[in-house]
Amino acid sequence: MTTTIDLLIYLSGFIFSIGLGILIARRNAILMLMGIELMLNAANLNLVAFNRRHANAYDGQMFALFVIIVAVCEAAVGLAIVFRVYRYYHTSRPDEISQLKG
Repeated sequence: MTTTIDLLIYLSGFIFSIGLGILIARRNAILMLMGIELMLNAANLNLVAFNRRHANAYDGQMFALFVIIVAVCEAAVGLAIVFRVYRYYHTSRPDEISQLKG
């Protein structure tokens, strides 16, 4: 059972590092949101992996469900902001936006 948990933790770390790499390397706002989503999914995988040690406890799974709900809300609000900024500035690169106008 520990080898399964170890493999899940390694997979979670790999997915988290891919998300962090996307977040650091890319300058497109949509790809940055995708990197954040990968990082949140890696955290969920970690929570469920550690919850497997306790057979009758559902704390990790409930917390993972809460993180999924927060990630959906973050994606919806983030995409709404990106679409609004793209409509106004005609770019989705955050470093090309020099000021916020009213």
